[in-house]
Amino acid sequence: MKVDIWSDIRCPFCYIGKRKFEAALEQFEHKDKIEVEWHSFELDPNLQNSTESPAQYLADRYGRPVEWAMEMQENVSKTASEAGLQFNLDHSVVANSFDAHRLIQMAKADGLGDSVEESLFKAHFTDGKDISDHSELESIGASIGLDAFAIKTMLQGTDFSTEVRADEQMAAQIGIHSVPFFIFNQKLAVSGAQAPETFLGAMRQAWG
Repeated sequence: MKVDIWSDIRCPFCYIGKRKFEAALEQFEHKDKIEVEWHSFELDPNLQNSTESPAQYLADRYGRPVEWAMEMQENVSKTASEAGLQFNLDHSVVANSFDAHRLIQMAKADGLGDSVEESLFKAHFTDGKDISDHSELESIGASIGLDAFAIKTMLQGTDFSTEVRADEQMAAQIGIHSVPFFIFNQKLAVSGAQAPETFLGAMRQAWG
């Protein structure tokens, strides 16, 4: 059974959703027969890299006070902790994720989609790395087994841009407006970082 997941590396709930889905998968009776494919989705395709704080970015984007954004970050960090993740949002870098998605597409071609998703999420939310920086992306890709020179060459050109856009166009056709978004066996959809029980129920229903 196939599970298609649309996500953005910049989305905290996508990382949380990944952990909750994995917790459900561990309980699924047929987990060895599950194929997971990650798909690209940009929350803010026009985002320009910025030195402003993540809280200030959120406040500016939604037209809210920075105190509101800081409270949101605290709540998200608490939710992440409950899922077993450590978020250091104060140190995260406001950066465009398009090239990170190209790296994901490159890794998918080598069967390393899940590994690169995990590494990029950790780099962004835990380690405070700039996920638009090519040297950082080269290091992340090499750490999961991709060829560093091949990554460098890819990032210097436009390779895998078409694949990123194809995923985003598919999301638009399906009607996906927010992520994470899960589709089980091309039949059943679950939106958001739901509880493991919800994912487990969806897998069992789709399997049946």
